[in-house]
Amino acid sequence: MSLIKLDASKCVRSLSVDSECDKCELVCPTAAIVVGDNPLPAINFSSCVGCGACDAVCPNEALSLDDFSPTNFFFDFVESEENLLSCKKNVPCISALSVEHIISMAILKKEIVFDMGYCEGCEIAHTCHKQILKNHEEATYLLEAMESKATIKLEKVCYEAEEKETDRRGFLGAVNLQTVAKVKNNFELEVVKASDELTQHTLQKADIALLKKKRIPDRRKIFFTAIKRVETPSQFHIVDATEVSFTSAKLMDEEKCTACQMCYRVCPTGALTSDLKNSKIDFDPFMCIKCHICHDVCAPDAITLSTSYNLKEFFEPKVQNLVAFKVRRCDECNVVFSTNSDDKLCFRCKIEEEEAKELWGIIE
Repeated sequence: MSLIKLDASKCVRSLSVDSECDKCELVCPTAAIVVGDNPLPAINFSSCVGCGACDAVCPNEALSLDDFSPTNFFFDFVESEENLLSCKKNVPCISALSVEHIISMAILKKEIVFDMGYCEGCEIAHTCHKQILKNHEEATYLLEAMESKATIKLEKVCYEAEEKETDRRGFLGAVNLQTVAKVKNNFELEVVKASDELTQHTLQKADIALLKKKRIPDRRKIFFTAIKRVETPSQFHIVDATEVSFTSAKLMDEEKCTACQMCYRVCPTGALTSDLKNSKIDFDPFMCIKCHICHDVCAPDAITLSTSYNLKEFFEPKVQNLVAFKVRRCDECNVVFSTNSDDKLCFRCKIEEEEAKELWGIIE
């Protein structure tokens, strides 16, 4: 049985207490992952069935299985002559593959097949089967919008592996000093899996040091590489943004924005950036992983999701300027600050002035 792991430094919930991300909890078929009011997801390892669906929906690849890596599988799969994806052959569940992985494999293989023969009656189908169909629909929609000829088929193949005879002497010979460490590690993993309680996760010092590091998920790097193999479409189609789960286009309300800098400071990939003077906010749609953290931390709701997405961003990524600020020196403390209003005081001094007026009973 697989063991799920959480890299706290990659979980977007680590970036802010205001994060509302709960995708892993919603897709888990056995309720092994619980978010609730916890700062980080809690995991019941004995309930986990190792389907990998949580890894596929996690926007920043914070979750992973100890015995299955979608990235490693991707490279093995595209280099092979196979085009069948089956829970009885090469993946723990087809839901363990993200939409980005699926599109990338389809582009490079020209045709891939989902073995849906075992979904009916499967004990985890109530969430995983739905996720597979959802991923298939999204991947197909985007491939067609890109004018790609790649296809993804749903077939009841019911793949059955050939049984291999067990060589008892070879098995006993394999148990030697070289395998002792592996056996010990497997035993320790089984002990962890035997726990029937929720294991809480916390940020360690090493995790905190990594929080500020901007990282692009492996699946996005794979997707970007695969897109380069696609012939540029006759026109760049604009698609419904609600049909795209892994990236977004954003809009900024300049009147609402307070230049607090929170959105681009918490962005885990660097899709949102500024300059040394903090005089603007730029956005790179192709680097966005649609984790929603920038929206969660924006108190005035100045940043919103666009209702459409231009696929030109897949082929010709371009950084967009969302808002530009005035850079001034505070009349009170002489600190340089950014603003989109005529304020002469920085944010901190402005708060102190308001608190002083409240203390003195001055009402304006």
